[in-house]
Amino acid sequence: MHATIRPQPGILDIALYQGGTSKIAGRDEVVKLSSNENPFGAGDMARLAYARAGHDLHRYPSTDHASLRAALAAHFGLDGARIICGAGSDEIITFLCQAYAGPGDEVLYSQHGFLMYRISALAAGATPVAAPERDRTTDVDALLAAVTERTKLVFIANPNNPTGTMIPLSEVTRLAEALPARALLVLDGAYAEYAAEYDGGAALVDARDNVGMPRTFSKLFGLGGLRVGWGYGPQHVIDVLNRVRGPFNLSSIQLDVAEAALGDSAHIMRSLSENARLRDWLADRLNELGVPTDRSFANFVLARFASAAQAEACNAALLADGLIVRQVASYGLPEALRITVGDESACRRVAHVIAAFMERQTLAEQQG
Repeated sequence: MHATIRPQPGILDIALYQGGTSKIAGRDEVVKLSSNENPFGAGDMARLAYARAGHDLHRYPSTDHASLRAALAAHFGLDGARIICGAGSDEIITFLCQAYAGPGDEVLYSQHGFLMYRISALAAGATPVAAPERDRTTDVDALLAAVTERTKLVFIANPNNPTGTMIPLSEVTRLAEALPARALLVLDGAYAEYAAEYDGGAALVDARDNVGMPRTFSKLFGLGGLRVGWGYGPQHVIDVLNRVRGPFNLSSIQLDVAEAALGDSAHIMRSLSENARLRDWLADRLNELGVPTDRSFANFVLARFASAAQAEACNAALLADGLIVRQVASYGLPEALRITVGDESACRRVAHVIAAFMERQTLAEQQG
């Protein structure tokens, strides 16, 4: 650290976010299952919009994102005036911490919550606070017990990353109702589309003035490389966030492609149905192999092993076969691996490698 030029308090406490690994040294052909990406990529309508957008690269994008907000409002049945767009849902989370938390304030989240909650809190100078989970699931009572007079934001992802678990809307509502009036509940809906008959908390946002909902195009819609997110909240919150949002935070390409992706119902339905089918198949197969998983409501499963050492060894076996999954020790789960639900070939390869690994483990134990 420099002797006299110092960053704001909290920034040096941030551990740099490490995205899912995408390469294996010495190997050209790999299957990436570490970042919860849609294995089918972007849909045809999004790809076409991307090609067309190249004709207007010299033009500035709109500053109000009106067309995309209108498309989001129509697709999800929301009030377009209460939607804000950002560079991934990460930027919406950053806006929230920047606008509502600072030195002396606390940002509360569940124990195994998304790492950006802690990072964004520290970047704003606030104190991050993690509340215990129960069986890798958000515990509303634990969150409420951790609330203090300094709590300004409460983040929960529902479904959660990296566990895939979720709590019912009744529990989310109980949390919102019990929070002090000064605190804002943020329902991270990055994986909401994968949970059947779930609106991500949109109805709760409409019913209350203390709930916001960030969402993303990076998962179901296959636009992780474009970084497009959005948020829905009370008008008073959206008005505040737009004051800290840069006027050109999204490019024309981001806006046009995201809008096109919303209209590609065939791609959406195929992605959802294949994810549900293969997620259940992979979870059942892992459970048969003695690798338990909690019921996942997202596009990944959390495979739990007997120890951190066993998880590390299994990860090495997967890498040796060209399969990249996510180690989640940074989330407090060193004994687990988060595995994105890929296409059928990828899921079967994962199951085959883990089956062979567990068989070797059993033989070693018998011989030892």
